[in-house]
Amino acid sequence: MNQADFQQLAAAGYNRIPLVREVLADTETPLSTYLKLGSGLHSYLFESIQGGEKWGRYSIIGLPCNTILRVIGDRVTVEAGGKVVEESSGADPFAFIAEFQSRYRVAEIPDRQLFAGGLVGYFAYDSVRYVETSMGPAPGEDQIGTPDILLMLSEEVVVFDNLRGTISFIINVDPSAKQAYENAELRLNQLQAELHKPVPLPKISTGRNSITESDFAFHFQQQQYQQAVGKIKDYIVAGDVMQVVLAQRMSVDFSGDPVNIYRALRFLNPSPYMVYFDLGDHHVVSASPEILARVDAGKITVRPLAGTRKRGATEAEDLALEKELLADSKELAEHLMLIDLSRNDSGRVSKIGSVTVPKKMFIERYSHVMHIASIVESEIREDKTSLQVLQATLPVGTLSGAPKVRAMQVIDELEPEKRGIYGGAMGYLAWNGNMDMAIAIRTAVIKNHRLFIQAGAGIVADSQPQMEWEETLNKARAIARAVQMANESLRVD
Repeated sequence: MNQADFQQLAAAGYNRIPLVREVLADTETPLSTYLKLGSGLHSYLFESIQGGEKWGRYSIIGLPCNTILRVIGDRVTVEAGGKVVEESSGADPFAFIAEFQSRYRVAEIPDRQLFAGGLVGYFAYDSVRYVETSMGPAPGEDQIGTPDILLMLSEEVVVFDNLRGTISFIINVDPSAKQAYENAELRLNQLQAELHKPVPLPKISTGRNSITESDFAFHFQQQQYQQAVGKIKDYIVAGDVMQVVLAQRMSVDFSGDPVNIYRALRFLNPSPYMVYFDLGDHHVVSASPEILARVDAGKITVRPLAGTRKRGATEAEDLALEKELLADSKELAEHLMLIDLSRNDSGRVSKIGSVTVPKKMFIERYSHVMHIASIVESEIREDKTSLQVLQATLPVGTLSGAPKVRAMQVIDELEPEKRGIYGGAMGYLAWNGNMDMAIAIRTAVIKNHRLFIQAGAGIVADSQPQMEWEETLNKARAIARAVQMANESLRVD
């Protein structure tokens, strides 16, 4: 874009104009690019490995963000440069976010596939209470103390094209600023120069300071967890619920660099949604296998993942376990119920008759477990937004159960702590109307030198308490192993 084009867009009323520069990056990786350009307070890295086996085309690096939106309870704050510049109490946070997003009139870039800026962050599980107000405040103790919603205004983005081996620097420019175009060009020059500098390697632990599964403290003891499974089964027999997803939390001391956990996790458990957030007082590291909801050019996609087996030691064992999983009536019934729930959730914001299931009940393998997956697609209604799609689908049934509201009430009754980020959404709300949100599972939160992991199991009528407990351990194992690896000099032997 030349300066004349820029001025023309400014005259048309756009208050953010993206300047894009694409350069060759065949000697870089998304992680090295993040460490060179993005690493810092309120930054992020998104990568994707499709089906656990093939790298997705785009990786997104968010450079440190200046403006942060936080929601804690009924208080919404907007910070700029570390100072609160706007706050609100008692209002609907989702309405505030929608209004905040609408303040930005952003010119489009030619390639709509690229994420070019918008709001990036997470909606914790408990943000559903702003939608289902009958739920009331979370009754459990808040052990971690993270916001219910945290969104960064991402105006400087680097998109790594893994197919072409290129990087696109995207700077969203405020045309009202003095010498806006000239300064943006200087900023692009600066980023391009920084790309050629050596990678600032994160500090790693030396020696073998081993962390094993036995070092993790359980916040929901096995006996109490299994008793809670029995209580849920009583509710099911009484016709109160059909399924409840019961989760437990584990934690361990961790004083290393959280980015090393991400490095270990992308090696051990490559997943469709690899997420790293540096949020200052806490970090989030995730290898989530599951979409919460995606909106791309008006198409809504949700992707229920339910039904689990541990991975086999050989290909033959994997195939036998796949066959066993697809023949398990309990797992199939649970999965079909969650397909129906996904169809119903999507239908609330979709054009009539547009909801379809193009791919049903196939197996996806990950490092420690395999799952049954399905895909539900639809077309968004003209009067709905991506944020409203998120409201309609959060939390997904695979993290609550069914019927959804009653299942969440049972979770409130039985889980001893507020869930926080676990079970919520992580991703972006783009200025062009697109959205991509993953479910916050297979996720670690690091705060105050303590690392927290949560995992759940779907409890149905014929659930066996011991097996459900073991399922939560299997789901947490990849993160636990990544923590161990990060604490042992990132050795892979």
